[in-house]
Amino acid sequence: MVLNLSMTETRYVFVTGGMIPSQCKAIVSASLARLLLSREYRVTIQRLDPHINIDMSMLDPYEYGECYVTADGYETDLNSGHYERFTDIEMARANNVSAGRVYQSVMNKERRGDYKGKAVKMVPHVTDEIKRSIVSLGDRGGYDFVIAEVGGAVNDLESMAFVEAVRQLNCELKQRSVCIHMMSVPSDLTLEALNDAAFMHSVETLQERGIEPDVLVLCSEQAVEQDMREEMARLCKVDEESVVQLMDSCQIYEVPLLLQEQGLDAVVLSKTEVSSVQEADLGCWKQLLDHLSNAEQSVKIGLVARCAEQHDAYKSISESLFLAAAHNGRKLDLHYICSEDLNDGNAEKALSGLDGVVVAPDYGLRGVEGKLVALKWCRENDKPTLGIGLGMQCMAIEIARNVLGLSGANSTEMDSRTPYNVIDMMREQKSECGIGGPMRLGSFRCVLQEGSRAAAAYGTTTISERHRHSYELNNAYREHLESAGVKCTGINPETGLVEVIELPGNRWYVGTQYHLEYNSTVFRPNPLLMDFVREAANKK
Repeated sequence: MVLNLSMTETRYVFVTGGMIPSQCKAIVSASLARLLLSREYRVTIQRLDPHINIDMSMLDPYEYGECYVTADGYETDLNSGHYERFTDIEMARANNVSAGRVYQSVMNKERRGDYKGKAVKMVPHVTDEIKRSIVSLGDRGGYDFVIAEVGGAVNDLESMAFVEAVRQLNCELKQRSVCIHMMSVPSDLTLEALNDAAFMHSVETLQERGIEPDVLVLCSEQAVEQDMREEMARLCKVDEESVVQLMDSCQIYEVPLLLQEQGLDAVVLSKTEVSSVQEADLGCWKQLLDHLSNAEQSVKIGLVARCAEQHDAYKSISESLFLAAAHNGRKLDLHYICSEDLNDGNAEKALSGLDGVVVAPDYGLRGVEGKLVALKWCRENDKPTLGIGLGMQCMAIEIARNVLGLSGANSTEMDSRTPYNVIDMMREQKSECGIGGPMRLGSFRCVLQEGSRAAAAYGTTTISERHRHSYELNNAYREHLESAGVKCTGINPETGLVEVIELPGNRWYVGTQYHLEYNSTVFRPNPLLMDFVREAANKK
């Protein structure tokens, strides 16, 4: 397939890498997008994922990181969270292209007879499908730039189809395409050993597959000497000014400023033949970093989670708390607390020194009892507490057990034979599917009760937040919970399902069925998270 380029002036920036963490490429892609947005260009980011999984829904978050849900209900990886936080632009299904979806689409077309009896091959059928997904995003959205991050390493077998598609697009797009290649540079590298350095093999692989990198991004523990950078530029056939570097020690929100200092956005504009008289304005971004550097006090938050050692499984929560703390003029002192280790005997020691507690969403039976212990202690000791997803459900279960005296109260997700199914799958959901109901995914409306803590935080009574769950607070127990002092202050207007619960008698005790961390960006931290951190920082 040769693209018809007469209908669009979109430029495409491809970000590839050798053996380098995926999040590094995501941060650079998001930072470049931020710089171009600051020059008032229309920009979006696309993740090209070589995994054959259709999406992230079936992948273990404790191994592969959190499953991030877009507003339109697509389950993608944590890189999309970085894209949204940096750019303040909502990602969607079209912003993530997995190998599984590509192959699925090709097979569906083959079954329909779209290929008219031809043998289906990697080239051109699979590569054409990838190219179509990339270019259609630019055409449909009317963007000036599409930044496409190619997942995996360029020498991975799984990435071959994506790399070939990028090669073809580079040839067809000509000056409207630029390739940024990222490499991890060892700290002990010498100029004499540069030719045989292992990290240089990714560039050689890229060149062997017909792609000449236009820009090199060097990730290193310490500064790369100028003579080393010049030699790399010569060996990789790249202009010296097109070699930029990032130190491993830098804070991720410093990356846009570091890339701007080295002129990455200017290089991309020059190589794609775009003239710009407006410089990137990162004044608000610098203001955030000033808040961080000048903050004299910290706020100590505990994140109660099943797998506390797997931080990437809770990436959006930790980053949204970080941003909320920064906007409150505080530094975040985040402590991960393993819920499997919590019990009545050690809860006070684990929780008493914290300013606030967040009970995280998780999956499965493990660690739930520890969350109930944490919530009981926080409720009885008036500790500012936020429950998210399963955390909110555990709030209801804990009150049912310990205030209402409903021994054995639980979620049917954890105990299908519980005598008090405080959390359950609603009847209408069960009727939609033979075994279990569908998962609520994406943005749903919520109407907040006037005068509630949530309504005061949001400054409105109508909001829209993102969901990823199948189980709900059972409305059959709503009156029971309200008799124990619980206020159901957020309701989905279409279904009547409870979205927010509060304990007005406590300083700050709020649970949300939705994932408020997905709607929190650098410039727009989630209002309810802001209110929680503000109250936690107010050490009474």
